[in-house]
Amino acid sequence: MVSAAANKPARVSATAAGILWMIVTGICFVLVAVTVRLSGSDLPAIEAAFIRYLIGIVIMIPVFVRIAHFRPSAGLMGRFAARGIVHGIAVILWFYAMARIPIAEVTAIGYTAPIFVTIGAAIFLGERLQLRRVGGVLVGFVGALVILRPGFQELSQGQLAQLAAGPLFAASFIMAKKLTREAGNDEIVAMLSLFCTLVLLPGALWNWQTPTVVEVAWLGATAVFATVGHYTMIQALRAAPITVTQPFTFLQLVWAAILGLWIFADPLDPYVFLGSGIIVAAATYISHREAVAAREPITPPGGATKS
Repeated sequence: MVSAAANKPARVSATAAGILWMIVTGICFVLVAVTVRLSGSDLPAIEAAFIRYLIGIVIMIPVFVRIAHFRPSAGLMGRFAARGIVHGIAVILWFYAMARIPIAEVTAIGYTAPIFVTIGAAIFLGERLQLRRVGGVLVGFVGALVILRPGFQELSQGQLAQLAAGPLFAASFIMAKKLTREAGNDEIVAMLSLFCTLVLLPGALWNWQTPTVVEVAWLGATAVFATVGHYTMIQALRAAPITVTQPFTFLQLVWAAILGLWIFADPLDPYVFLGSGIIVAAATYISHREAVAAREPITPPGGATKS
C-alpha cells in the first residue's frame, strides 16, 4: 500500500503543472485578442469567428487523421455538440465585444466567468469550495472591478456582449472538465473545432462579406494561438482541480494591459495598475496556499495500514 507521504511530491507537482499550464493558456488567449484587433476587421462577428474556426480545422487535419479511429457513443457525441453550441455563441459575443472595446476591458469583464466556473465546479463536478480558492477568485474579481469602475460609466453594447459571454464560457469550461474523464486532449479540442464551425456556418453565410487577405492572415494567427490555448487549457484541467487553476486566469488582464498599451496605445490609468496588482496578489497567494496544502501530511483514517 502506498503511503500518503509518498503521494505528496506527486500532488505538489500536479498542482504546479496545472497552474503553469493555465498561465500559458492565459498568454495564448491574450494573443488571440491581439491578433483579432490587429486584423482591423470590419467583418461581422459571426463570420470572423467562423473563419477562425475553419482555419483551426485546417490546422488540425493531422489531429483528425490521428483520431480517425475514435468512435464516441451517441451520448458523448451529444455532449461534444452541446459544448460546441454553447462555446460558439460565446465566441460570437466575444468577437463582437473585441471590435468595440479595449482588450484589457474585454479581459476584465470576462472575469465574471471564473465566478460561474467556481460555483459550477462545486455543483456539477463535486469539487470542494475551499475558502482559499473562493477567496482567490473573489479578490481577483475585485481587482477587475477596480479597473472597470462600474457605475461611473454607461455600459456599452460591447461591454454587455462580453458580460453575456462570461457564463457561456464558464459553462464550456465546466463541460471541458467533465469531458476529460471520457476523452483525450485531441478528441476534445478537435470536436470543439468541428462543432463550433458547424454552429457558426449558417450565420456566417447569411452575413457573408468577402474578407481581405490581411483579415484572413490575422484570423489564421488567431486560430493558431486559440488552438494551442485550448490544448494547454485541457492540460491544466487534467493536472489540477478547476478551482485551483481559475484564479490564474486573472493574470490575463496583466498581459492584456501591457500588450494593449504597447501595440495599440490603449490608455492606462492608476486604476489599471491598482487592479492588476490586486489580481497578481490573489494569484500569488492561491499558488502559495495550494503548494503548502499539497505538502501537508494527511492523517490516515482509523485502522488504515501504513506501508
